[in-house]
Amino acid sequence: MGAQAGKDLLIRAADGNGGYFAVAGLRTRQITLNAETVDVTNADSVGRWRELLAGAGMRHASVSGSGVFRDQASDIRIRQMFFDGAVSAFQVVVPAFGTMEGPFQIASLEYRGEHAGEVTFDMSLESAGPISFTAA
Repeated sequence: MGAQAGKDLLIRAADGNGGYFAVAGLRTRQITLNAETVDVTNADSVGRWRELLAGAGMRHASVSGSGVFRDQASDIRIRQMFFDGAVSAFQVVVPAFGTMEGPFQIASLEYRGEHAGEVTFDMSLESAGPISFTAA
């Protein structure tokens, strides 16, 4: 993947009608993919080097972003998803790389405002099931 503009990374949430909507006006975004390891090192391990069991660890994805809500409708929808504790389908689109899609739950939603500025928000999502990847 070559260099890409950060503004092109897009987070979309299911709209309940089979489609997706862009999650507000995000200015920063981050995707973290994690895989826990299972250590199976024992007294017979060659040279006492750590050994890991392939494919045994739990995997999860975290997505976070901050920005401004584009309109009242997107603010209401995201806020309601948070208060309902809903697990909903989200897409993370990375241009020239692909799209990750799957169920996520909004783990945190923060609002803040500067005296002479707009109200902004921070949001983090945690995966709640298998995540698929479709290459661009």
